[in-house]
Amino acid sequence: MTINRRDLLTASAGLAAAAGLGRFGIGPAFAQGAEPAYKPEEGASLRVLRWTPFVQGDEDAWLANTKKFTEATGVQVRVDKESWEDIRPKAAVAANVGSGPDIVLCWFDDAHQYPDKLADLTDLGTYLGGKYGGWYDGLKGYATREGKFIALPLAAIGNAICYRDSHVKAAGFNEFPKDTAGFLELCKALKAKGTPAGFPHGKAVGDGNNYAHWLLWSHGGKMVDESGKVTINSPETIASIKYAKSLYETFIPGTESWLDINNNRAFLAGQVSLTANGVSLYYAAKKDAKLKDLAADIRTVNFPVGPVGQKVELHQTTSALLFKHSKYPEAAKAYLKFMYEEPQMNAWISGSSAYCCQPLKAFAANPVWKADPIHEPYSHASETLRPNGYAGPLGYASAGVMADYVLVDMYAVAVTGQMSPEDAAAQAEKRANRYYRV
Repeated sequence: MTINRRDLLTASAGLAAAAGLGRFGIGPAFAQGAEPAYKPEEGASLRVLRWTPFVQGDEDAWLANTKKFTEATGVQVRVDKESWEDIRPKAAVAANVGSGPDIVLCWFDDAHQYPDKLADLTDLGTYLGGKYGGWYDGLKGYATREGKFIALPLAAIGNAICYRDSHVKAAGFNEFPKDTAGFLELCKALKAKGTPAGFPHGKAVGDGNNYAHWLLWSHGGKMVDESGKVTINSPETIASIKYAKSLYETFIPGTESWLDINNNRAFLAGQVSLTANGVSLYYAAKKDAKLKDLAADIRTVNFPVGPVGQKVELHQTTSALLFKHSKYPEAAKAYLKFMYEEPQMNAWISGSSAYCCQPLKAFAANPVWKADPIHEPYSHASETLRPNGYAGPLGYASAGVMADYVLVDMYAVAVTGQMSPEDAAAQAEKRANRYYRV
């Protein structure tokens, strides 16, 4: 399909997106409001800041779509990338000084830290939601505030347990445990066999937060209640810390300093047999001829259910935000619209090889989710994720608590013996109350 400047800029053409829907079995377009038309400013150019990819196909597809946009509009787009840990501070600096990238692919509820610095994307968000079956609620919550889109939900990066099947069986488990009690016994058995587990207790934006929130929620704990009152210092939280300490005793040494890349490296080096990660871990093994046997041995599964009795997981979420300081807001909105339309969005999801779970429900029909059994635990990430601000509202406080690693640090100081579980929970309560002033 050829896309020219006229197709992109006129409302009636709509990027010819509806014509491509049948390609992935999505069917006809959903009912929608008026399609916004954006005319890039004369001489416009854009800067986009995104996170460094763990699956190369993600970046390749993103850049290919960007190139198509430039060819259609003449707008040059520079795409920069930073490590996962550096995206948050870089975006915050741009917001505070009023210059820098036009668009940032941010994490979790970061957009709620500086909503007054962001362009209103409500017309675009409403149009896309109406056309493509609606946004997933969890992702939408991260990108909306007071009924307006302060960003566009982009993806949930699914997090699941990755393990060596032969090592789990050698430890005496023919099936992967479905509950936290059985999971602890598995980790003990793996350590005894010299093939231990390992989960990050360091300030890892993705894996560290995903693990810490699962520990808390699986035991019935929560940072705040529905009103935003801090409730982290609870019997349920202390029980989760004690459980985390027992797990930590089975881990490979040094996980308290792990960032998002470290568990990948440890698993691929054969130092651990079990961790939690995106599907990127599987593909990193597959593309290395020396790791052929390891790749064939990998299995994936969702986190076990804890005393709370239901699956409760945090998945890495990313949204696209547009700063008000952009000199070319029409060009930026045209770019975002282009990237979210069916041909580009499905190409990106496919290129990501199940790493990025769709923000809009219509794209759940993408065949990538059925392409490999390893993908299955990641396929519902957008649907099942629980926002990190649970059970209170998302906003400055929830964003601040996560950015300050309050929950991650609570577990780290306790499992390493720096504090008792009770003191760690009390410290987390004190730190959280600095943000939740109710």
